[in-house]
Amino acid sequence: MNTATAEVQNAAETFEATGARGEADALFRVEGLSKFFEVQKSGFAPKKYLKAVDRISLSVGKAETLGIVGESGCGKSTLGRAILQIHKPTAGKVFFHGIELTGLSEKQMAPFRRRMQMIFQDPYASLNPRYTVGDIIEEPMVIHKLYPPAERRRRVQELLLLVGLKPDHIRRYPHEFSGGQRQRIGIARTLATEPDFIVCDEPISALDVSIQAQIINLLEKIQRESGVSYLFIAHDLSMVRHISHRIGVMYLGSMVEYGPVELVYGAPLHPYTRLLLSSEPIADPKRARATHVHIPEGELPSPIDAPPGCPFCSRCAYILPECTASRPPDYRQPDGRTVRCYQYSQRRRQQRRAFGVADITATQ
Repeated sequence: MNTATAEVQNAAETFEATGARGEADALFRVEGLSKFFEVQKSGFAPKKYLKAVDRISLSVGKAETLGIVGESGCGKSTLGRAILQIHKPTAGKVFFHGIELTGLSEKQMAPFRRRMQMIFQDPYASLNPRYTVGDIIEEPMVIHKLYPPAERRRRVQELLLLVGLKPDHIRRYPHEFSGGQRQRIGIARTLATEPDFIVCDEPISALDVSIQAQIINLLEKIQRESGVSYLFIAHDLSMVRHISHRIGVMYLGSMVEYGPVELVYGAPLHPYTRLLLSSEPIADPKRARATHVHIPEGELPSPIDAPPGCPFCSRCAYILPECTASRPPDYRQPDGRTVRCYQYSQRRRQQRRAFGVADITATQ
């Protein structure tokens, strides 16, 4: 065993023995994470890559929920899977309790997988139809060698009660349950290993509205009681606002805005964030008629043949010369947010102040 492998093994053993529960801001940290997929492998043509996740940095604290929103195909699910090392990142680093996970083999990752779990989007496809509910929930305990066999069955019944199901459901099969009940079974399976961090990959999108509220209330209850942290991926902006402490807005693989949920929803900085929030349905018909929804001109660029500049520049009303030349970095704002837009560079802010021009957020 070489030195690097020995250090990882020692860190994993310490993590497993102590739970490695550190400070709130040190649970999960992502630095410059990228995931590219090669889409052209044959012939003599140059290789082409789909930039599903591009240079994303974020962090999740203990008992915190980070919401991720954006259009379909913007890379939200790929981000969650890359964080969990299901998809190996192309670049960047992922730290869990201060331990770097990127570059570890599957054997080295095994001690960490118990503490990181995922709730899948489809409650129908994510459960094995040949297994009983008891077998489905017990399987993670068997894999990670948790509890004696008799204790596992008792633990399965406790988890069923926790998610609002009955203990006698342990002998039934997934096809005997509704969509909401199946998602509760999936949540119980996720909780079987007592994780610290859960990626919720659109866990309510396939459910009815009334069932969605029940699942959200269940996730909040579990968080209050266990201190688990969530990366919550969804399309429902109002639901994400309700459950999240911070929010990240994604567009074509980029995190265009990231910060506290009250600031992002109350005073969005990036033009795409304002566009996305303006598209949210309004329940009041009078307000809906009086609200102007800006529909951007221009076409959505291809994620494979993306332009060299900002991916949103072809649809943006505030385009600058530098927007088409290179991709903007993350600009840290005084209120703690980060925004990936040249309008918020220090040089541009100084120019606006010098000429007495109002900030972009005041002219929306």
